Amino acid sequence: MAVPPTGKGWVPFGEYRTWYRVTGVVGGELPALVVAHGGPGSTHDYLLALAELAEEGWPVVHYDQLGSGGSTHLPDKGPGFWTPELFADELDNLVHRLGIADNYVLFGHSWGGLLVARHAAERPEGLRGLVIANSPASYVLWRQEMDVLRAQLPPGVDAGLRAHEAAGTTDSPEYFELQRVFYDRHVCRVQPWPQDYLASFMEMADNNTVYANMNGPSEFTVVGTLADYSVVDDLDDIEVPTLVISGRHDEATPVTVRPFAERIHDARWEVFEHSSHVPHLEEPDRFRAVLLGFLQDIHPTGGRVVDREVASHG
Repeated sequence: MAVPPTGKGWVPFGEYRTWYRVTGVVGGELPALVVAHGGPGSTHDYLLALAELAEEGWPVVHYDQLGSGGSTHLPDKGPGFWTPELFADELDNLVHRLGIADNYVLFGHSWGGLLVARHAAERPEGLRGLVIANSPASYVLWRQEMDVLRAQLPPGVDAGLRAHEAAGTTDSPEYFELQRVFYDRHVCRVQPWPQDYLASFMEMADNNTVYANMNGPSEFTVVGTLADYSVVDDLDDIEVPTLVISGRHDEATPVTVRPFAERIHDARWEVFEHSSHVPHLEEPDRFRAVLLGFLQDIHPTGGRVVDREVASHG
């Protein structure tokens, strides 16, 4: 059960609005941990376990990126609108609107990892640390590695997937069942799927505008605006302490993750041996210990609750 929020609401983002949720208190000594979800087009729900860090005094900010969850939905917008630059601007707007731009840490999961890496490469003055979780540094590498993982699926699965992809029937129940073989190996190995993960999965199924435009019909076919997107050349510009996380069975394979560890100056890479793409759900105790250890390295006095809350907007 998620720790109850201390504040939630919306911040304006141009003519749109971004929904956020704050757990704990912000504005004091400890930096706020801002959580950027994956997808693109998922929701904050599957990452709600991170709110538990507020019990240790670390304020946590979740938000739904534009087009998803509680933020403005724009079903009629096409690929020209849904770009990495849009979400980079949204993240920058959020930290300033919430008044935390002078003291914060970023946590980005999957697609969110590229988002926060790009933000960190701009060297914002108030950024204290960075967590890149289960993220590829390049979607060119991601597509290459997807072929490797698909070739290792049980006999007939990849052939069935490719037949549906060629026929344009990726919305069929059979395609979903074939995908599920991959998901249970490389995305979430906990059975049945945890409620928070299922909540985000179902929301994406009901509202796939962002995912369809940026990614494509499935994890295997990145044909949208992310097809050739990479942050590899930005990584040399990241100067804050960085924790890189991946799972031994992750769809973000070591080949896709390694640039973060090799090119960020102050990076450490933790591999979760019994996890795939969501170690915060697959190995929650170790995940919490690793993340808290990293935060305490950034701020050794971590754990003391501070004195004011973010007020709700909108």
